[in-house]
Amino acid sequence: MAFTPLHDRVLVERVEGEEKTKGGLIIPDSAKEKPAEGIVVAVGAGAKDDDGERVVMDVKAGDKILFGKWSGTEISLDGKDLLIMKESDIMGIIA
Repeated sequence: MAFTPLHDRVLVERVEGEEKTKGGLIIPDSAKEKPAEGIVVAVGAGAKDDDGERVVMDVKAGDKILFGKWSGTEISLDGKDLLIMKESDIMGIIA
């Protein structure tokens, strides 16, 4: 299914964290925190400013990003768990 977010929204797939600590201990699912990193799957066209001009998005599909712990709305699309969030919820792009 093709999905395109509207305006300044971004569709993100979470990047799962490590299942072991540096010391080799396995972290159980109940103790794992939700990762705050993700890959941008799709972006909207951008919001409009007061003059009606499009504001260009700073992120693009394929960018690895860092976002807030409670950012976005969780959805399921084609069997994948994804997030929809505003571009302003993104803290930065990981190089």
